[in-house]
Amino acid sequence: MNQTPRSLNFTPMHQALQRQVDLGFLPGVSSAVLIGGEVVDTHCTGWADKEAGIALRPDHIFRMFSNSKLITSVALLTLWEDGLFELDDPVEDYIPQLGQRQVLKPGAKEITDTEPAASPITIRQLMSHSSGLSYGLLDPGTLLFKAYTGVKILNPMTTLAQKMDQLAGLPLKFHPGTGWEYSVATDVLGRLVEVFSDQSFGAYLKNRIFDPLGMTDTGFFVPTDEQSRLCAYYGGVDFLDPMKPGLVRYDDLPYPGAYRQRMPNESGGGGLVSTLGDTVRFIQSLLPGDDSLLSPHTLTLMQENQLAEGVCIQFPAFGRLEGKGHGLAGCVTMTPGPFDPSDSTGELQWGGLGGTHWWINTRQNIAGILMTQRHMGFWNPYAFEFKKLAYMGAGLR
Repeated sequence: MNQTPRSLNFTPMHQALQRQVDLGFLPGVSSAVLIGGEVVDTHCTGWADKEAGIALRPDHIFRMFSNSKLITSVALLTLWEDGLFELDDPVEDYIPQLGQRQVLKPGAKEITDTEPAASPITIRQLMSHSSGLSYGLLDPGTLLFKAYTGVKILNPMTTLAQKMDQLAGLPLKFHPGTGWEYSVATDVLGRLVEVFSDQSFGAYLKNRIFDPLGMTDTGFFVPTDEQSRLCAYYGGVDFLDPMKPGLVRYDDLPYPGAYRQRMPNESGGGGLVSTLGDTVRFIQSLLPGDDSLLSPHTLTLMQENQLAEGVCIQFPAFGRLEGKGHGLAGCVTMTPGPFDPSDSTGELQWGGLGGTHWWINTRQNIAGILMTQRHMGFWNPYAFEFKKLAYMGAGLR
């Protein structure tokens, strides 16, 4: 399916995505490009299920993983606009278990080698992953990895309220506000939504966001009668060579039956499923205009870097990503890197472990969505190529 106005040229972008499918690196891929609030290009190619020979359609459902974080952050910001809290409020005012934090000392050899936190965790720090919380997910062998996996922090049977009890006994990686660490902080935001709204997290999302926007296929599981639309999930054939073409089916990741049944854990950090159409509607609601879900002031604030001077995004596999800060809902490009479009300064963006990505650049009036199902697909080279060619197709650099 292709819809491209004659004044724009996204053919090179389509060809690049098709090449990834032909090489066997991606099973199938759907994408959309928006200029202003208008969808100027959609593209869908490849397979939803290679083994069954089911071609990918725009209505197929994807595991969003960390693309869930954008929706969670926006949900909390709607409550902020309602005046129920301030961004710099200590989270312990609403979730007492997260008060009186301990911080690992530099060079700590034991998980108990800690010192008192210099300040409380604020809600703003949770939204920008600068709270000191961790995932214990991307750094195997470390003290925090062992501690977080030891309490089974990602257990699908654990409610958000129970997860706060688990976090109560875990030390922080650094003093709040002094660093950046990808973390379960967004699940804490989901719990805050429950506290402020007096609803379950899933109910609030449905009532405040999904139903008003017509996002009928977005939620924490796929109903039985719709599971034929859930894309198959794939990983690479060689764990040690993640760029090697070829796919292995991994439908039971992250656990058997994932996304096919309602579970107690409504994870704001990684639990949602959605379609290309629903995601387009959500991104449109975050663009300036009369139908925006948030006020112009909030939309602007959401895209501003919230990290302290000298702090940037960093991952164990990539090191420090200079020029990449974090706003209230995702990465902020302060200075484009070698893989970024030159015109991407000010862009807000993020992705998910399963290969879904989004980006919004209100300075250039462009946004993009890319959806596939390849394990470890976050910030993969194919996503950077898609973005560069999308910018070029819109007449940008």
